Amino acid sequence: MSIDQSLKVKAGAIKSRNVLTRAERVARLKQLDKFDENEAIVGMPKVRVQKISLKKKKKVKKADDDK
Repeated sequence: MSIDQSLKVKAGAIKSRNVLTRAERVARLKQLDKFDENEAIVGMPKVRVQKISLKKKKKVKKADDDK
C-alpha cells in the first residue's frame, strides 16, 4: 500500500531544529574554544543554532539560434 501524496514529507518542508543535544553543544563549543572539561556541564554557555536555507537552482534554457 502506498502513502498518500498529502502525507509525504518534501525536502523543503524539513525545518531546522532550534535545540541542540548536549553532545552537539559540546562539539560546537570545542570548535569555538569555549569548552573547558574541568568545569561543570550544568552551566554551559548557550550556542547559536545556524539556520540553513536551501536556494533553488535556476534552470538553464537552451538557446536555439539556428532557426
